[in-house]
Amino acid sequence: MRPSFHPLRTRWNSSLTSTTNSVLATASEKLAHFDSMRFAPIRESTVSREMTSRYMTDMIDHAETDVVIVGAGSAGLSCAYELTKYPDIKVTILEQNVAPGGGCWLGGQLFSAMVVRKPANELLDELQVPYDDKGDYVVVKHAALFMSSVLRATLLADNTKLFNAVAVEDLLVRHEGEGIRVRGVVTNWSLVTQNHDTQSCMDPQVIEAKVVVSATGHDGPMGATSAKRLQSIGAIPHVPGMHALDMSTAEDAVLQMTSEVVPGLIFTGMEVAEVRGCNRMGPTFGAMLMSGQKAANLVLKALGRI
Repeated sequence: MRPSFHPLRTRWNSSLTSTTNSVLATASEKLAHFDSMRFAPIRESTVSREMTSRYMTDMIDHAETDVVIVGAGSAGLSCAYELTKYPDIKVTILEQNVAPGGGCWLGGQLFSAMVVRKPANELLDELQVPYDDKGDYVVVKHAALFMSSVLRATLLADNTKLFNAVAVEDLLVRHEGEGIRVRGVVTNWSLVTQNHDTQSCMDPQVIEAKVVVSATGHDGPMGATSAKRLQSIGAIPHVPGMHALDMSTAEDAVLQMTSEVVPGLIFTGMEVAEVRGCNRMGPTFGAMLMSGQKAANLVLKALGRI
């Protein structure tokens, strides 16, 4: 029996074959282009000079700054992003890890989806981060979409500089009038900070700032850094630590308690729960984003801009 003839199917198959052949030809041309490619020559010393000179120039420039943000997690970066809208304010971001982002590269327990309760989705809209709207909350399909977006927007701004792999070891505190005021932070390379017990004395450096925003997260080996330091020097009587998980209570409390705890030092994000003793919220990020934005406005107030 002769096979049936289908003109439409034959034309479709012919079109598909033509498209496939065109794609393959394009891919073949690209491979040939890559195979013939040669990079422009460069000396290894040139690379070293470029990296060193630019970094040291930034360190010199940011030895005095308007605001230091300690911690480049979801709250710290939301704060920094908000401050990019004021290009005359110099913003210095310090992150103890090599990779910024804190715990916001994933949603929770190594799951990738990011849950954000409304109205914090307004920041996602501003950053053009897509999400599924679930009514009272939204879901970003991968937390890295938010983190990469807020990082990019922040680092593209001329008024911000991120120093990663840099730890804050202490606060610069002045006695002014009848009390104290935080006037900056004491810094060191993270690898040095983590090895003080195994090496001889390696002194730190200082960054002077008009305002410090502490966003180091909940307690841990290097978490709640500023909260614990305030207690150790007697600036606050007690650090209660965060209470157990209660999402509905925690997010409102963290946002409401984001504040200037001592003059010159603003707390944001999960470090707020540590210093104020409110509940933790776990893997929902609305309070992190809005706490960071609120902290930025507290910075503006402290700088006399509001």
